[in-house]
Amino acid sequence: MSALGLASRREADLWIERGWVRVDGQVIDTLGARVLPHQRIEVDPAARHEQGRRVTMLLNKPIGYVSGQAEDGHEPAVALITPENHWRQDRSPWRFGAHQLRKLAPAGRLDIDSTGLLVLTQDGRIARWLIGADSEVEKEYLVRVEHMDARSKGPPSHTVPPERLALLRHGLSLDGRPLRPAQVSWQNEHQLRVVLREGRKRQIRRMCELVGLKVVGLKRIRIGQVTLGALPLGQWRYLGPHERF
Repeated sequence: MSALGLASRREADLWIERGWVRVDGQVIDTLGARVLPHQRIEVDPAARHEQGRRVTMLLNKPIGYVSGQAEDGHEPAVALITPENHWRQDRSPWRFGAHQLRKLAPAGRLDIDSTGLLVLTQDGRIARWLIGADSEVEKEYLVRVEHMDARSKGPPSHTVPPERLALLRHGLSLDGRPLRPAQVSWQNEHQLRVVLREGRKRQIRRMCELVGLKVVGLKRIRIGQVTLGALPLGQWRYLGPHERF
């Protein structure tokens, strides 16, 4: 069921326990039951109704907040999901309720020193789509850089050799594992546009260090087809009914 995109594994287990799953018309009540490729899986409408009530929120995370659990005295990003921080221009039909904070978790990381688009969701399908091991969803960033070597003069876009920029696109490894190809280009004299299809810990900062650049500002502006847009810093909105990553 998870592989077919019907539900997360946790959701599928819950639905099976509640008798909401049928295979070829027969209710399945055993977790881990095997289903053959030619067999038909049916899900009770009650499961779809419950799934449809789950919300996904988009937050423009400021510096100083961690994506996940609170750590080292820093608040988690979910602390910003309050009625006061709800973007007034949000056109979603959803209305905020405290129940929407239950099991609301970040689908991906954005480190404490970075800003921009962070997804918080109750929907396991969305989390799996964005951060699953086989995820191919693009994440786009604007990255302000400066030279690590103080002796280097001039803006980075004029002084970084083309071969170093090519390395950022493909050829680097972190923690002994090669990185997937990335899209990297100059937006202006001091800012790179970086598009990744993976999310290693502090990946962009570490990539830049390997080619002699220090990241002094990092902002995520897009995940898949969903953009940060005009969402103000520190505010959030709902993922709209017709938006898809």
